[in-house]
Amino acid sequence: MIGALTAGTVASVAVADRLVVAGAGAVGAAVAWAAARDRLAGEVVLVDPDPGSGASRVAGGMLAPISEAWPGERDVLELGAASLARWPALAERIAEDAGTPVGLRREGTLQVAVDSADVADLERIAEHLRAWGRGVERLTGREVRRREPSLGPAVRAGIAVPDDLAVDNRRLLATLAAAGRARGVVADGRRVTRVVDDGARVVGVSLDGEVLEADRVVVAAGAWSAALHPALADRVRPVKGEILRVRARRSSLPPPTRTVRAAVSGRPVYAVPRDGGRLVVGATQYEAGFDPDVLVGGVRDLVADVERVLPGIADYALEETAASFRPGTDDNLPLLGPVGPSGLLAATGHGRNGMLLVAVTVDALTAVLRGDALPAEAAPAAADRPDVASGPAARVR
Repeated sequence: MIGALTAGTVASVAVADRLVVAGAGAVGAAVAWAAARDRLAGEVVLVDPDPGSGASRVAGGMLAPISEAWPGERDVLELGAASLARWPALAERIAEDAGTPVGLRREGTLQVAVDSADVADLERIAEHLRAWGRGVERLTGREVRRREPSLGPAVRAGIAVPDDLAVDNRRLLATLAAAGRARGVVADGRRVTRVVDDGARVVGVSLDGEVLEADRVVVAAGAWSAALHPALADRVRPVKGEILRVRARRSSLPPPTRTVRAAVSGRPVYAVPRDGGRLVVGATQYEAGFDPDVLVGGVRDLVADVERVLPGIADYALEETAASFRPGTDDNLPLLGPVGPSGLLAATGHGRNGMLLVAVTVDALTAVLRGDALPAEAAPAAADRPDVASGPAARVR
């Protein structure tokens, strides 16, 4: 797990203009670092009993708004594209403070299909992207395999998306921790159980019964955010996902150099390269509440589907299976900015796109912390937008 940003915990004493960030996943750690870097508070406290242990750790790290695009979700696409455009500069700033790269990968993405129905879906997605002004390159199965020889003969067609990138999620978490330390972010290893307000404005957070005073609080607790304040209740829900981490052995075919996303009989599967001949394979989706178990059926489906696309993966070493909970919303947009009493800010609900949306979330939250409005591209994701709820009827694609 990623270590605390500083040793010990903060005392419950008054500090002029204290900002508390609840949750030290990629989003929370990035917001805390950026707020400290830009001196947007007298003290920035990042509270989490187990930093970097949630959905940010169990992630593929795809920065893929184009290949994630879905018909009817124009706002989701545009928000993701705005964030992707910010990622290279954000990566440089984090690396500058941390003294080490974040693990950004620029090889691009291939989206492929293996049967006629999936090929038809792929073409529909391509048509929607063209209609939205997003150019894509259609490829035959032979052309796709020429670019990535590890792809198998079952692959019938594909789309090349060179601008969709990826990041090593665990390296990013470590780098954000180092960047936060460099900028003076204070860590508290207790758990936020609720945000405390006086009916009009935030006054602090409850940490195992003790109130830590704060002028502003950013809730970035992922799937657990809804429990921290009534203004977020029923607006974020857990969507369970499972991943595998595998490693090519000396006798194995080498893994692909690009991210490979596929549809196999309608089921999405992806393989994201890591250094050392490793791949992250995901991801299942369940509406199962906070069930932490990795299911045999989930692993079976992932292995079967990825083997259709990358048959050589059967010879890889299985290094890890893991499950976590993405914070889902009903419209697949996050909750960003002010919500509820004065001083309460949300940075949650990122769903499948948590890593991708780190960059636009940082810009949105720092703008609000400076006293500005949400940037125009983040307005569809405003946390106080009406009619955002989450529950059994909410859609997961």
